[in-house]
Amino acid sequence: MTFLLLALALLAAPPATARRRLRVLRRDGRSPVSVRRWLSRAGNGPVVVAFGAVVGSSLGVGGVVAGALLALTLWHLHVGRRKERAEREAKQAIAEGLAAFVAELRSGADPARAALGAAEDADPPAAEVFATVAATAERGGDVEKALAHTEGRQLARAWRLSGDHGVPLADVLEAVRDDLRRRAAFVRQVHARMAGPRASAAVLAALPVLGVLLGELTGSHPLGVLAGTGVGQVLLVLGVALVCAGLRWSAHLTREVTA
Repeated sequence: MTFLLLALALLAAPPATARRRLRVLRRDGRSPVSVRRWLSRAGNGPVVVAFGAVVGSSLGVGGVVAGALLALTLWHLHVGRRKERAEREAKQAIAEGLAAFVAELRSGADPARAALGAAEDADPPAAEVFATVAATAERGGDVEKALAHTEGRQLARAWRLSGDHGVPLADVLEAVRDDLRRRAAFVRQVHARMAGPRASAAVLAALPVLGVLLGELTGSHPLGVLAGTGVGQVLLVLGVALVCAGLRWSAHLTREVTA
C-alpha cells in the first residue's frame, strides 16, 4: 500500500522546467540522467511492473497481482501525461519558430535559408522540423513528404497549399502560426481547469489506502485479512483492479476534454 502513495506522489510531482536548446543538425551533449527521464523510457515499463509485483509480494499472491496491476496502470498514466505535455510543448515551439521563419521570408530570404534561421533559435522538436525543411528545400526535395511523419504536419499542408495555389508561403505559414497559437492557448486554459478533477480523481483513488491504514490504527487489522485469507486475496485484487479502472477512466475523460 505504501507503493500506491509513493506512485501517486510521483505522478503529482511537477515536471522539470529546464530544457536544453537544440542547435541545427547537431546535439551538443546528453541531458543529465534523472529519475523522471529514466521512468519515461518505454523499455523501463516491465521493470516498474516487476518492482510493483515485488513490493506487493508482502501481501501474498494477491499482493503480487495487485502490485503489478497498479504499477502497470500508474506507468501508463505517467507515460500518457508526458506524451500530452510533449505534444503541447512541440506545438508551442513550432508556433514560436514560425514567427522567425515568416520574418525571414518577408525579408527576402529563400525558404531554405529562412528555415535554417528559424531552426537555429527554436526549441526541440521544432528545431528538427525546421532543419528538415531547410535540408529538403535546399536539395529541391519534397518538403511535404519529409514532414509527413513529424510534428510539422501542418507545415507540410501549408507547403502544399502554397505550391498548388500560388499563395505566398509567408502568408500561409503566418496563418498556421496564428492557428497553432490559438489552439495552444485554448488547450492551456482547458488543461488548467482540469487540474481540479485530476486532483479529485487522485484523492478518490487514495481513499481505500487511507481506509486500510485507518483500520490498522483502530486495531481492525484489515491487512491481516487481505494477506492471510483467500477471500482477502480476492478482495485485494478486485479492489486494486477497481481503483486502476477508475484512474484509467478519469484519465480518459480528462484527456478527451483537452484533446
